[in-house]
Amino acid sequence: MRLKTVMCLICTTVLLASTSAHGQPSAPSTQELLSRFGNAPNGLARYDYLIAVMPLLKGDDKSLAQQLLATVESELGLYNEAVMTFPFDNRVTPPRSTPLPQPDGWQNVDAADAVTELAAKRNIVMVNEAHHDAHTRELTLALLPRLRALGFRYLAVEALSQKDTELMHRGYVTENSGSEYLLEPLYGEIVRQAIRLGYIIVPYDVDNAGEEDRDTDQARTIYEKVFAKDPHAKLFVHAGYSHIDKAAGNLGDGIKTMAMQLKQLTGEDPLCVDQVQFRDVAVGGLDFGFYNSVASKFTSPVPYVLRERSSGAIWSSDPQRHDVTVVLPPASEQDLDINGVMKSDVLRREVVLPRAPFDVSQRPSWLTLNGKRVPVRISTDLCGGQIPCVVEAHYPTEPDAATPADRYTFLHNHSHNVLYLFPGHYRLRAWDASGKTLQQQDIDVPAH
Repeated sequence: MRLKTVMCLICTTVLLASTSAHGQPSAPSTQELLSRFGNAPNGLARYDYLIAVMPLLKGDDKSLAQQLLATVESELGLYNEAVMTFPFDNRVTPPRSTPLPQPDGWQNVDAADAVTELAAKRNIVMVNEAHHDAHTRELTLALLPRLRALGFRYLAVEALSQKDTELMHRGYVTENSGSEYLLEPLYGEIVRQAIRLGYIIVPYDVDNAGEEDRDTDQARTIYEKVFAKDPHAKLFVHAGYSHIDKAAGNLGDGIKTMAMQLKQLTGEDPLCVDQVQFRDVAVGGLDFGFYNSVASKFTSPVPYVLRERSSGAIWSSDPQRHDVTVVLPPASEQDLDINGVMKSDVLRREVVLPRAPFDVSQRPSWLTLNGKRVPVRISTDLCGGQIPCVVEAHYPTEPDAATPADRYTFLHNHSHNVLYLFPGHYRLRAWDASGKTLQQQDIDVPAH
């Protein structure tokens, strides 16, 4: 059955989906698109299918395919491409009654340090992410050891399946642990490091939950798995987008968010940390507006928050919904209008794509995780002439099915790039769209 699926996918890739009676390729239905995507044997096969079928799609189906492609590109280590493919801009313009911070009254501080300080007085900390933008996972990785030291014992993670009952014993996620989000290396690292630190992992997504019931089911599941058994528990939640909002509205009229309902169930006021509003969605372009107005005035190599110089208060762009607003540094300084070329209203949002010069293959510098990981050169020599080809680094005790420490996908022959790895021993593996291993190599990454 697996072979039949692979062969069908390869045929689809070559023929650009189904063919009409006139011999011309025709667009798949939404159901067929999702079915072929879901049945593909691996991320590279999913990528090949979406690239092939994309020119046939229009409207909502094309937007859906772009979102799926961005998720796959993130999984494959193509982080610039992921944001460029789906520059999803759900950022909410701050109210005009709340002026944007200026350097004379505010200073930037490391977000992990500031959130840890605030978390000392809370029992629930919630951080959100943009699913296709792995940069929104850097902060959670930095917070894991800090919050564990404060007594946080539980980590609730979106996208994990409750069916993976061996996760805690095994110590790492696999392709059967939940949704495709978990196959992205930094997401896998969040779960891996949390287990090593002694967290109890709490899957809370409920299968087949409708959009209107999803947040209710999520909050109830977390309550039953954690607080019903341990009333004084300290919980860290990593969730998507508006599920951490402290007020309704962004998920649709009348839908109470997971954070709101968890507060009702537990009586605990969660510390809600947003990092999707002030992030770079203009990778390879120029971002004008409120993100540019803040990010061009404050610089940091890591996610940061803004602290008022006079009061010490931490800034939130939307205090009704979030306690803390995190600003993610741009993928490149060139993504910002640092010279004030665009004389626009600072609250007017505008993204211009693309810009030149821009090398999409140059992986973003934030992948060093503030210097904790080092670049390790790789090339298509590992691919044996097979392109496209994925090169990934596995921890030595983990199998091919485990989400790797890092991976990169070569789309062109005779090229090279880097993986970002913690010091240690790794097994490099190169593989193609059928999942076949092309070559393996053991490497040691020295401390720097």
